[in-house]
Amino acid sequence: MIGPRFLEDLSVGETNTTSGVLVRATDIIEFAKNYDPQPMHVDQGVTAGVSSGGLIASGWHTAALVMRLLVDSQVLGSTPLLGLGVEDLRWPKPVRPGDTISAVTEILSIRQSRSQQGYGIVRMRVKASNQQDEVVYGMTTSLWVPSRTR
Repeated sequence: MIGPRFLEDLSVGETNTTSGVLVRATDIIEFAKNYDPQPMHVDQGVTAGVSSGGLIASGWHTAALVMRLLVDSQVLGSTPLLGLGVEDLRWPKPVRPGDTISAVTEILSIRQSRSQQGYGIVRMRVKASNQQDEVVYGMTTSLWVPSRTR
């Protein structure tokens, strides 16, 4: 396990690439039954009236998978990923059974908090792609990161 990374340890332009995760039809259906039970997420046979062309993962399932990949890759070492918000959340291409998705992060900006000494805000772009390098998820997030000098 990597130790904690603090605001001072990070730099604008820094990137991180996660490992990949295989998305199975059973995972798509199970997640959707619990959290997004729409036909294109729960029934492999339902495509009439749906432009998806078959079973696809819920966007929220994709978001949860990407979050797991980010945590496992220890972008901030053992420092928790405490999100303050998300901008530009996109799902440009559906995730389908058999896809393997991985994510790349890039630090866009780092600044000290104006309201709380000892903390800062890190803006990070996150892009996830499938095995064919097609982007399936993207967002810009702001993270609450402690300073070493708290």
